[in-house]
Amino acid sequence: MPRENLNDLLAFLAVARDRSFTKAAAKLGVSRSALSHILRGLEARLGLRLLTRTTRSVSPTAAGERLLEAVGHRIEEIEAELAALSELREKPAGTIRITAHEHALDTVLLPSLSRFLPEYPDINVEVTIDYGLTDIVAQRFDAGVRSGGQVAKDMIAVRIGPDLRMAVVGAPSYFAKRSVPKRPQELTGHSCINLRLPTHGGLYAWEFEKGSRELRVRVQGQFVLNGTTPMLNAAVAGLGLAYVPEDLVQPYVGKGVLERVLEDWCPPYSGYHLYYPSRRQSSPAFALLVDALRYRG
Repeated sequence: MPRENLNDLLAFLAVARDRSFTKAAAKLGVSRSALSHILRGLEARLGLRLLTRTTRSVSPTAAGERLLEAVGHRIEEIEAELAALSELREKPAGTIRITAHEHALDTVLLPSLSRFLPEYPDINVEVTIDYGLTDIVAQRFDAGVRSGGQVAKDMIAVRIGPDLRMAVVGAPSYFAKRSVPKRPQELTGHSCINLRLPTHGGLYAWEFEKGSRELRVRVQGQFVLNGTTPMLNAAVAGLGLAYVPEDLVQPYVGKGVLERVLEDWCPPYSGYHLYYPSRRQSSPAFALLVDALRYRG
């Protein structure tokens, strides 16, 4: 294959994955107009339209999707093999990109990374906070962190934290004007602080379980946020009930700043796992990080 054709394919993959000429151009280090010219040349040689362009967005056509599926993972395999050549170096090196929840970063990743990174000064870790179910392959992350139940079956999952529990909490000032809910269904009559999920733009449904009963309640309220810590702070301020990880609320409950309800409906569930594609060729740096994060409790 002529070298220019390979470079054109790399340019197409960047645009198709980012759905943006501007973002792709920045990553490739070229101008937006130059990138657009490259893609028009590729389409002309193939005799096919690969991208649908509007003033606000860009997306692959059916032919573009087919090319992305056929070529994308092969390019990733080549990049992974090149990264694996770092085994020939005395010191593992490279940048590892991870997507995770804010809570996972604070409770699992940071404690391990504070010990790991000083030992390997040539390894860099980039963590992106995201509450959506990110496609780590499409977004070119090396790995993601989610609870065990959210990991896709075609991924390798490594447990990196203990079981978790959620908690429903509210401030005493809130309960001074509202009755205490005894069942999850009663939450529909309360003002609840919602979490906006970026993946589909919807609101997170609160999940409950007791015995064999499982419930998902879509709560209502005046306040919507996109992070766990802000939700906790809003509950402390008396703005409504919040559904947040148990370990975050324990200090507040112990001091009487928050009151917990529906505790018997919040059993433990599978804790955080690091997940990554099963076909991924692990670099020495990535293998070391996985071992450092592995839960041994």
